[in-house]
Amino acid sequence: MVSDIAVEPTNRRERIAMNIDRKALLPPLALLLNGCLVGPDYHRPQVPVPTEYKELAGWTVAAPSAEAPKGDWWTAFNDPLLDTLEPMVSVSNQTVRQDYANYQEALAEVQVARSALFPTAAVTGSATKGHTASTNFGSAPSSVTAGSLEGNVSWAPDLWGAVRRAIEQSKASAQASAATLANATLSEQTALATAVIDLRITDANIDLLQRTVEAFTESLRVVSNQGTAGTTPPSDVITARTQLENTQASLIALGVARAQNAHAIAVLVGKNPEDLDIPHSTAMPNLPSVPAGVPSALLQRRPDVAIAERQMAAQNAAIGVAVAAYYPNLSLSATGGFSQSPLAGLLHAANHVWSLGAAASETVFDAGERHGQVAAARAAYEATVANYRGTVLKAFQNVEDDLSGLRVLAQEGEVLDSAVKDATRGSEIALNEYQAGTVDYTTVAAAQATQLSTEQSALNVKQQRLLDTVSLIGDLGGDWSASAPDNAGKTAAQH
Repeated sequence: MVSDIAVEPTNRRERIAMNIDRKALLPPLALLLNGCLVGPDYHRPQVPVPTEYKELAGWTVAAPSAEAPKGDWWTAFNDPLLDTLEPMVSVSNQTVRQDYANYQEALAEVQVARSALFPTAAVTGSATKGHTASTNFGSAPSSVTAGSLEGNVSWAPDLWGAVRRAIEQSKASAQASAATLANATLSEQTALATAVIDLRITDANIDLLQRTVEAFTESLRVVSNQGTAGTTPPSDVITARTQLENTQASLIALGVARAQNAHAIAVLVGKNPEDLDIPHSTAMPNLPSVPAGVPSALLQRRPDVAIAERQMAAQNAAIGVAVAAYYPNLSLSATGGFSQSPLAGLLHAANHVWSLGAAASETVFDAGERHGQVAAARAAYEATVANYRGTVLKAFQNVEDDLSGLRVLAQEGEVLDSAVKDATRGSEIALNEYQAGTVDYTTVAAAQATQLSTEQSALNVKQQRLLDTVSLIGDLGGDWSASAPDNAGKTAAQH
């Protein structure tokens, strides 16, 4: 109930009594500031963690955190294009910029939630002019100007921790947003590395087909000369010409793939496709050796795992907000100022007015609304727990897939390197035998086709090994060697 407005007491005894009453309010107010905190406190659920990777036992432990910088991991590939473009992703990539804006919004939401802990104050002033009719016969009507100047303070103490739980929820959401920003940056950087590797392999395929076109042109020359001499049938000339033309067509088709890769690279660094010109290169990225660390370290590194864990914390706090609705609400208010009619002398002590008030409310019947809100919050929390555990399991699967792929592809690469040497030698022998007249041109064509196919297979394996290495780095949460704290993650943790 809000008390009636009272004129400031002029009697000294009344002022002393009022001061005593105000001092008596301080202990209860201190209790109101602390209040209770309803709802469950957050504890991260346990997830079974293997002690080592199945694919590669005995690797050393890495000990970074989700807030650690992802490092300049691309330098291990020793590719100048990667070294130039990768730093641009965190600055110019539009997906990263969007997530950065979302992170800034989340930080602002923390500030909004925290403001509910404190009182709000306002100042209002008014002036009115009124016209009154004359009460005495023959006298003129009169005008009266009245005014007021008041300040008011209102506060709803956080008795049951609803505001503090809301702050917990906002902070956890901001931390999840920071992890989302880190995840987006790492994802776009690995996407750029993938596009550059695809471009380099396309250039290598172009070089291979150009060499093949030169070889097939020489074969056609030999066959045409023998056809002119009458020592070989016309069908051999047609076969050689068809083989050359098909290879030329394949070479031309690679131009489409190269253009698409170049366009993808431009977009990933925030440029228009026509603004980035990437010259043809015969250099291939190095294949780095990437240590992975044990799975327990993976939980500290992966941004997506950090996102899922912070979402759990946010939803756990939402349960507390829902539980707090069962308890009564209390609000306090105070007003002080001056009111006078007529307006002259408004700020005189005799015109001082004040009021103190308190109001409490409690819902006694809501047809199960609060029960349903608490049940919904708990169910949403269980969903985030399942998502977190699923994310962790998926993270382990990703790393195991990458490691197994690298292991198998390394074995396949060794075999294909030998196969390329054998196919090249076989093609040379077949052409020599054809010129000697001991085999027909079908044998030569088959040998040359085998050589081209084997060389392309070797390039494909090299490409896949590079891509699996990039994927492994991404699945491990980036580079583990940097030690400086990540600014975005640190900022989120501090809010």
